Amino acid sequence: MIGDERTNESLLYTKQRFNESVKFLPVAFVSCNIFGLYYIYMVHHCMPRYQTGYAPLTTLVELIVFNTVTALLVMCYLWCILVHPGTIPDKDEDPSWDYTQQEQPAELAVPGSANPQEWKRSGDRRQCKWCAKYKPDRCHHCRVCRMCILKMDHHCPWIYNCVGFRNHKYFFLLLFYSTIDCNLIVWTMITSVKSGLDPDTPFIKMFLLLLGETLAGFLGVVVTAFFGFHIYLTMRAMTTIEFCEKSTKRSGYDANIYDRGLVGNIKAVLGDNIFLWFLPCSPPPGRGLSFVTEDMRLTRDMEVGRSVRRRAHQKAEAAAEAPRAGSAADLRRKVAR
Repeated sequence: MIGDERTNESLLYTKQRFNESVKFLPVAFVSCNIFGLYYIYMVHHCMPRYQTGYAPLTTLVELIVFNTVTALLVMCYLWCILVHPGTIPDKDEDPSWDYTQQEQPAELAVPGSANPQEWKRSGDRRQCKWCAKYKPDRCHHCRVCRMCILKMDHHCPWIYNCVGFRNHKYFFLLLFYSTIDCNLIVWTMITSVKSGLDPDTPFIKMFLLLLGETLAGFLGVVVTAFFGFHIYLTMRAMTTIEFCEKSTKRSGYDANIYDRGLVGNIKAVLGDNIFLWFLPCSPPPGRGLSFVTEDMRLTRDMEVGRSVRRRAHQKAEAAAEAPRAGSAADLRRKVAR
């Protein structure tokens, strides 16, 4: 039932975006790069080597690995574009998130089963003035998509979509497969590029080989660095927005209430099934409305309790020391007289 609702929501979301065709130009640009690199690598590198029988085993392995990774890359890219990143439930689905209909104070109105960890500085619940809804933890409003996105990482124009709770895994795997493909092209096509520099090589083949090697090298450096950054974010249980917020506030990156440990943080992005982590299926379970488990909440409450008791003990000691200091001062004054 939930899966059908998500599918219908994604289809409706995709149809609405198709009306803004100009914003699909970055998607068309990326698609052309994928097709162009695939054509150059297959037609001017793999197929000539396979037909001439040059290193047949190596060429066969390159063919299988490259086509498999490229197929997974294209699949993830499509899912990144088509899958809805997730948004706050509508009034018909869960009216408790609609704060305009709430008559009780904001601090008492806790929608659904969520136990929020993020509050305004005033102590009120986080609200979205555009969507007129309470904001779950890690939810932010995207002005491009014109809606609140659950566990929003960032808005990516290259997929014409936000990276959020439901499509975060596909975006992470897209970077993973892109890194593999670009590096595979760069390091395995060197021999073809060297042979293509021969004066007898047709100009168009020489141009395409150099273009493919240069483009794959440039994209490989950029994508590899970006993928490394997202590995760091995943291990720290942070989104890009949360990373930027911490850098602005100059607070420690190690302090994170959503940290579930290394394996738990990876599962929060790639899903619970370890054997399906690197396949574009089995995303993380849940609705994306709450990210603090009972164990995490208990640990945090214990830490808060210890901190409160420590401050109370320090205040008691300070209060006890004050009379003693006063008595000592009086004694010194009497002796001085």
